Parts: sequence; structure tokens; C-alpha cells
Amino acid sequence: MLDLNDLRVFERIAALRSFSAAARALGMPKSSASRSIRRLESELGVRLLQRTSRDVVPTEAGTALYQRCITILAGVDDTVDWISSLGRGPRGMLTVSAGIGAGPNILAELLPVFSRQYPDVTINVDLSSRHEDLVREGIDVGIRIGPMPDSQLIATKLGEMQAYLCASPAYLERRGTPQMIEDLKMHDLIGMAGNNGRPRAWTFKNSGETVTIEQQPRICVNCAVTIHRLVAKGAGIGNVAGYMSGPDLVAGKLVRLFPEWRTPPVEVHAVFPSHRELSPVVRAFVDFLKDFSRPGSGWQNDPIKDARLEVTPGLTVHGQGRASTGREEPEAHVPR
Repeated sequence: MLDLNDLRVFERIAALRSFSAAARALGMPKSSASRSIRRLESELGVRLLQRTSRDVVPTEAGTALYQRCITILAGVDDTVDWISSLGRGPRGMLTVSAGIGAGPNILAELLPVFSRQYPDVTINVDLSSRHEDLVREGIDVGIRIGPMPDSQLIATKLGEMQAYLCASPAYLERRGTPQMIEDLKMHDLIGMAGNNGRPRAWTFKNSGETVTIEQQPRICVNCAVTIHRLVAKGAGIGNVAGYMSGPDLVAGKLVRLFPEWRTPPVEVHAVFPSHRELSPVVRAFVDFLKDFSRPGSGWQNDPIKDARLEVTPGLTVHGQGRASTGREEPEAHVPR
């Protein structure tokens, strides 16, 4: 009979393409991992792994076994978790993946509450600018911001964020205020790179009209929090999520440009592999995310939707975001 532990060792080696990395992940000597593979190959009568000068590559038989191991081992783990939860509630390790910006903006707000509700769950958070392969890297739940590509993952929508085109009063005083949406091409833009590594285009809509601004930003960064700080410090013009820019807009620390032009809202999803759907820990975490991701709270708290903007004293906002300095009384601007 096959040893389940040998299958676990094989799955980690095939996923990580390394005996050493798999042994470290499993907390066992490399020699023990090698013996597990020899036993498994002897039992099955076929070679499963091919060593090269750089890594370890599954053979055709190894690839077929690896794909089935993922489902088999996940099913075993889910069953153990489920039985354990019947008397004690969700417990065990939860691995969460999120983008760099989602760490301080979403998870740092929600995880303390989740930890108090589920004291037997240990949480490992992996923040990265890339979208990891959840199955291969053993991640239970991923937080994804932006369009969802087609995949075999299950996606649960948590909400959406509206961004506003902003600049600081200091930047507008130094560089002047763009009078038309196309004038953005003559300004310092603070942008974010897309999944292909190229800068993301900015799309604006106004009463059925659509304008796309495609330009190399002066500064390109993969963190929404950093974009907010750069714009607030006068580095340039950028799209800043409402829950971050709203308080600064209300306080006059930022100026909203072209309020009649809107960018499409950005959706936020929780994603997880289908074979983890019945895991008590995953189910508890996803349900928690849905319950605590409500419009008007946390990262969906957008004061601009309901508040009148107070501009910085000495700065008047006109029409399409044109600003002037002087002694005239500041005007309030109501975004639409």
C-alpha cells in the first residue's frame, strides 16, 4: 500500500521542483525526502522525477500523479479539518495571498477581528505584486483587486472601490492645473503597472463619451498606498481610491480633478481553489470577508459619495478642476 506521507513528500517536490526546498517546507531531512520518493517509485514501478542540473522535473507519470495528488491530499486535509471542526470549530493554518496594497488596506483591518473570533486558526499572509498559483503554492485564499481572469478558481466578490483623479494644491500651484482631460499628457502622472509589466492606461467616461490616456507615468509603482502618499506629497497626478483620498479631499489636502469624468470602479474578490471549498477554515474566512466587507465601512468607506468637498483656503476649484490662488472665498465643490 502507498504511504500517504510519501505522497505528501512527492507533491511538495513536484510543486517546488526541489528536494531541498520540499524538505525545508515539510520540516524533514533531505535524505528522508529522497527515501520517500524511492519507496514511491518502487511501489508504482515507474520513475516519477527526473533530476536536471538546475532542478527536479516530473516525468509524464509524475505529472499525472502530481495532478491527482493535489485533489487527493486536499480531500484528506478537508476531511480532517471538517471532522475536527464538528466539536471545536475551525482550527489550523490559513494561508492568505494578497497584493501589496491589500495588506495594509484590507487585511490589516480585518484580520485582528477574525483572529479574535477564531482563536484556533493560525494565519500566514503572503503579500506580493504577482498573482501566485494558489494550488501550486499551497495558498488557501487570495485577495484579488481588479479584473478577474478566467480560471478554475472560485471567486466571491467582496465589493468595489471608486478612484478619484487627484493632485495636491502644491503640485497644481507649481505646475498649473490641466484645463482639459487631454492635458494630463503634459503633466507628471503617478501610475501603476499592469500584469504585463506595462503601465496601465487610464480610462475616463463622461455621459457616454470615453477617453483613454496612455502615457508613461513619471513614477510607476505597484502599491496603492504609495501612490496616495506620492500624490499627497506633490509628486504628480494620480488615481487614488476613495477611502484613501476622500478624507484628504474633504480636508482640502488634495484637489479632485475633472469630477465630471469617472473611472470604472475596481472590483475586489476573494478567490480560492475549488477543492478547498468545503474546508471549515476557508469557509469561515470567506464568510467573514463577505460579512465585514460592506459598503460604507473599512476600505469601502468613501466619504466623497456623500460629502461636500472643502477646498484648501486660498485655492478655488472651477469647472473641470481648474484651480487658482488668491484672496477670493473658497468655493465648495459637489462631486457627481
